[in-house]
Amino acid sequence: MSTLAPLSAEAPEPALLTLTDVQAAAMRIAGKVVRTTTEHSRTLSEIAGCDIWLKFENLQFTAAYKERGALNALLLLTDEQRARGVIAASAGNHAQGLSYHGTRLGVPVTIVMPRTTPTVKVMQTEAVGGKVVLEGETFDEAYAHARRLEQELGLAFVHPFDEPAVAAGQGTVALEMLADVPELDMLVIPVGGGGLATGMGTAARGLKPGIGLVGVEAELFPSMYNKLKGTQYPTGGDTLAEGIAVKEPGQFTSRVLAQLLDEFLLVSEPAMEAAVALLLQIEKTVVEGAGAAGLAAVMANRELFAGRKVGIVLTGGNIDTRLLANVLLRDLARSGRLARLRLTLQDRPGALFKVMEEFNRHNINIIEIWHQRIFTHLPAKGLITDIECEARDRDQLEALVAALRAKGYDVSQVDVN
Repeated sequence: MSTLAPLSAEAPEPALLTLTDVQAAAMRIAGKVVRTTTEHSRTLSEIAGCDIWLKFENLQFTAAYKERGALNALLLLTDEQRARGVIAASAGNHAQGLSYHGTRLGVPVTIVMPRTTPTVKVMQTEAVGGKVVLEGETFDEAYAHARRLEQELGLAFVHPFDEPAVAAGQGTVALEMLADVPELDMLVIPVGGGGLATGMGTAARGLKPGIGLVGVEAELFPSMYNKLKGTQYPTGGDTLAEGIAVKEPGQFTSRVLAQLLDEFLLVSEPAMEAAVALLLQIEKTVVEGAGAAGLAAVMANRELFAGRKVGIVLTGGNIDTRLLANVLLRDLARSGRLARLRLTLQDRPGALFKVMEEFNRHNINIIEIWHQRIFTHLPAKGLITDIECEARDRDQLEALVAALRAKGYDVSQVDVN
């Protein structure tokens, strides 16, 4: 049995979702979504101090697990509902999954997105057959408009998470993981609205009652955490994990998760950035911020997972390439391989050359140099120089800084948060 303390001590209510529901969804969607692999990561296991198995849901056709729930919901529609079409409010993976499978099945799909949605997400949804309606400045406004269109046009609304049919489809992830690796004794599941954790948790507990279930949310969006734990942490901000950045968790999902989860963890932005970088460097796989949240939680709470056989879902791989580049460069900076050093110099011939000699002696590559003479607190003959450089590791960089200070230079390092 799990050694973790349950989140809720209340008597369980009648099952809102069952293992049978998830198994039926698995039969329904079989052959229509990618049967992704569950692979052991020897290197990540050594780093984390536990046995890590990764479920590569970023390898679905639309690069996210959301296809599973969307397809199951579509297949449960009546003939009349299919003919009229479906509608959803989403600016992310649910939009693409629903649009792709709706088009494949001949079901018209309308997706309402906020006007602030990045153009690339609109184009990706339209590319797989969805009709996009841009309305409102926020997701809440887009959601309200979608519910109005549902009534006006007689469409079936497919909620991205707060719907049993959708959660049952998402739960098929756990069925596959436990079929591949029956010895797993803990699952770490990213939580936004709660659909994935509800489905996976229901399936896993039905198959293996003693398995540990750990939910993970971004620190900036602890909406489900607040609801289940009774906390009042602020919700909002620019998070890397936009896939789980939900301000209002589901009503149905929160009731289920209150009885299922053994532990709930919050992860920081730097932790998720580091996890994205680790997965690319070690597993050679691209994940979005939400997709890396599970690994981030394990890395940040190693004592909780020590010695366990841990299953982690890489929920999606839809990350903007420019954002991915920023994440990787910031990770290099945190590891000491990339740095920006700030030096105070005298504005005279040869001053910079002497500094460059020290870089050369320590075999550290200079990428870029900036001089600032005007907007400083220094006297008119002084200047501030920022030098962006590349080192082998933190020790090599620290040796350079020590040598510069020994020669009388005022040196500081510009930190990455």
